[in-house]
Amino acid sequence: MEDTKALLEQLKREEAILKFDSFTNETALQVGAKLVEVALQQNLPVTIDISRGDLQLFRATLPNSTKDADSWIRRKNRVVNQFSQSSYLIGTRMKLLNMTMQEFALLDPMEYAANGGAFPIVVENAGFIGTITVAGLSQEEDHELVITVLKQFLNKEV
Repeated sequence: MEDTKALLEQLKREEAILKFDSFTNETALQVGAKLVEVALQQNLPVTIDISRGDLQLFRATLPNSTKDADSWIRRKNRVVNQFSQSSYLIGTRMKLLNMTMQEFALLDPMEYAANGGAFPIVVENAGFIGTITVAGLSQEEDHELVITVLKQFLNKEV
């Protein structure tokens, strides 16, 4: 329980710090390219998605990725779009409360996945505008890939 509480606090810190000054389609391309570069270096079988609402700005499916990744991306993105927080943070909060998605927010778990890997794009002085999502690994690894690249890209430490 204490580990889960500590994880929740860490996830909150990441979201408080990893914000953009601005975010354009070019930014999406740059972040997406960096995610692809890191994933290829580590031979990770992931699918990467960067979206602003329903508008997909970047998409890459790397070698050995599976078609299941598409469903995971859609379901994780719905969680971030619903709560404006990372899918991992919401899942961790649900775990602490010992609740399912249905109990937590009356949402269909077949449509919403509170598993790590989808992170909110937040712009200073503008707020939540979209999602950066990775699928194909464990939820911790999906989330960590996004966080690692964002820390490098934004030149920020958490």
